[in-house]
Amino acid sequence: MALITTDEQESLREVMKAFLARYSSEEAVRAVMDGPDGYDAKAWQMAAEQIGVQALAIPEDMGGAGYGFDELAIVMEEAGRALFPAPLMSTAVLATSALLAVGGPQAQEYLGRIAVGELIATVAVSEALLHWDPADVTTVAETAGADWRLSGTKPYVLDGGQAGLIIVAARSTAGISLFAVESGADGMTVDPLDSMDQTRRLARVSFDHTPATLLGEDGAGWEALAGVYDQALAALACEQVGGAQAALDMTVAYVNMRQQFGRPIGSFQAIKHRCADLLVEVESARSAAAYASTAVAAGADDAPVAAAIAKVYCSRAFYHVAAECIQMHGGIGFTWEHPAHLYFKRAKSSEALFGWPSHHRERIATLIGLG
Repeated sequence: MALITTDEQESLREVMKAFLARYSSEEAVRAVMDGPDGYDAKAWQMAAEQIGVQALAIPEDMGGAGYGFDELAIVMEEAGRALFPAPLMSTAVLATSALLAVGGPQAQEYLGRIAVGELIATVAVSEALLHWDPADVTTVAETAGADWRLSGTKPYVLDGGQAGLIIVAARSTAGISLFAVESGADGMTVDPLDSMDQTRRLARVSFDHTPATLLGEDGAGWEALAGVYDQALAALACEQVGGAQAALDMTVAYVNMRQQFGRPIGSFQAIKHRCADLLVEVESARSAAAYASTAVAAGADDAPVAAAIAKVYCSRAFYHVAAECIQMHGGIGFTWEHPAHLYFKRAKSSEALFGWPSHHRERIATLIGLG
C-alpha cells in the first residue's frame, strides 16, 4: 500500500480480490467463525500455492518470493476489506518480520516452511499491557545446561491456538531475548479465549519450564522487536483501511437502495453529508497507512512516528465508519444476519490490538520530543 503503486502491485491487488471473493465471502467467514480452527486450512494453503501470500516478504534465498512490505501491505488491505479469517497478521507480518530480524539458520528454516504455507507462526510479547513495552516482559528464560527453559504467561497471543511456532519474548540475564517454541512443547499450555471479534483468534499461552530455542543473540531481542512493532502497526493500519472502505461501500449501497417517502434515503442532505464525511475519513486514513507503509518499507528514520500516527488515525476512522454503517442501516444493522456488525467488531478489536490509540498518542509525543 505504497503512496504510488506499480502495475504489478495493482495486479496483485486484483488477484487477491478474486481469491478473497471465493475464499472469504460472508458465508465463508461465518463458517470459519463457527468452526473450531479459526481459519480455513484449504484457503490458507491455496493462498500459498496460488498467490504466494505467505512468501511475499521473504527473500528468495530463504524460499520466499523476494518482494517486500509494499506488496504485503496491499494484501493486508484486501484481507481487511474481506475480513479474511486467517492467521495472516500473525504469520506473514509478525513472525516473518521477527525471523528476518534475528536471522540465522534456524530462522531461515522456519521462514522456508512459512513461505510454502506449511507453518503457522506468531509472536508473543505483551503480558499485563496490550502494547509492547520492555518493562512488561516478565516471562523468564533460564539456561538448563546447553538448553533454554521458559516460565511465564502471555495472556493475549494472536492465533496462539493455531500456531505451530510461537516466537516468545522472554527475559534472560542478558536482557530480553527471542525464543522459538513449537506447538506441543512440554510445559506449554494453550487456552483459546472468547473474544468479541470471532474472525480473529486469541489464546492465553503459559510456559512452565518449557524447552525453547534461542533465536539470534541473547539479550538482543528488543532491538529486533522494535522494527517488528512498526511493521505490525503499519500492516494493521492497511487492514483497517480495507475494512473501513468495505463498511463505507456497504453503507452507500444501502442508502441508495433504501426508500423513504418515495425516494432513496441517500438523496437526503443529512445522509449525503454523513457519507461525505466518512469518505474524507477513509481517504485520510488511506494516506496515513500508505505513508506508514512506505516509511516502514524504506526503513526511514520516521517509520516509528508514521506507524504510530497510522495506528491512531486508522483505528478512529475504521471504528467511526463501522459505527455509522450500523446507524445508517437502521434496525437491520444491529442483527446477527447482517454483516455490518462483523466490521464493527473487527474495528473495535483492531483498535485495541498492539495498544490503544491513547498509548500511541503518548508514544508519538515522546518520539517527536514533546513527551
